[in-house]
Amino acid sequence: MRAPLVRRRTPVLLVALAVMAAFLTPAAVAGPAFGGYLFFYFTGEGTATGEQVYLAASRGNDPLRWDELNGRQPVLTSSLGDRGVRDPFIIRSPRGDRFYLLATDLRIFGNGDWDAAQRFGSKHIEVWESTDLVHWSAQRHVRVAPDTAGNTWAPEAYWDRAIGAYVVFWASKLYAADDPGHTGDTYNRMLYATTTDFRTFSPPKVWIDPGYSVIDSTVVEHNGWYYRFTKDERSAGPDAPCGKFITEERSTRLRDTSYDLVADCIGSGAISRGEGPTVFKSNTENRWYQFIDEFGGRGYVPFQTTDLASGRWQPVANYALPASPRHGTVLPVTAAELARVRAAFR
Repeated sequence: MRAPLVRRRTPVLLVALAVMAAFLTPAAVAGPAFGGYLFFYFTGEGTATGEQVYLAASRGNDPLRWDELNGRQPVLTSSLGDRGVRDPFIIRSPRGDRFYLLATDLRIFGNGDWDAAQRFGSKHIEVWESTDLVHWSAQRHVRVAPDTAGNTWAPEAYWDRAIGAYVVFWASKLYAADDPGHTGDTYNRMLYATTTDFRTFSPPKVWIDPGYSVIDSTVVEHNGWYYRFTKDERSAGPDAPCGKFITEERSTRLRDTSYDLVADCIGSGAISRGEGPTVFKSNTENRWYQFIDEFGGRGYVPFQTTDLASGRWQPVANYALPASPRHGTVLPVTAAELARVRAAFR
């Protein structure tokens, strides 16, 4: 009598295991389960509301056609810190049941003082969380950077299975410990800290320090490799031919401080300069997209590749992105999630 009982339960167990497996990484849902994309971004410092969180929805599974939501008004607005947020980044939890949105605590509108923003800027990041992408928690203003930091820019996160925690990374200018007024010259490095709840964080560590300024790292994982994309912040010139463009590297360990170079100068020849890359896989085919923010120009411009390891990214010729999209995130979502968000933010 036991054998039939086992046979009846085994399919149920296999289904349960398959569902659990689908949520083992922040990518969360296997390709066929996805039915579209959401695009979180800000629109720039040129208007009083541009440095808040905007939202667009894809037209089905087409990542190159978008509808702006909420009447082209922000869906999240900062009331803490500098009361401006830039560079919104969203991540799905490894269980797939929660989303965390991180953003830079910075307001440039009305002052335009980039030097002050990197000497006396915020040491905090802004955090919201949601279970349905419609209803969001109260904003959290959380310190992550050390005393020596002059700014805390473009926070992103990735789940590290090796330690069972999120690795949160951002750019900071680090000043000498004996320079509390941050009067000296220095440059942006990429730092990271770990967390399990986006409330408490480990002490920060330096992640990327090539000896010159780098910002805006983002990470995707594919075939056992972590691919990292970072802006070379140097001014372009003979000593920095890839300055103001994107560098791609990879490693088999997320928190490695030494990644292997895949390609640099990504975007050169197609855009005048670029930052804030967001990278995501197509829901329907073996294709990756990288949106690069042509700051001071068109905003985001899409690139594509069918081989992440090649480092060859081709510009997309035909696309219709939201108006003035700046540094943000494209998030693959299910058809139900897409429909729910569209209904809530018409």
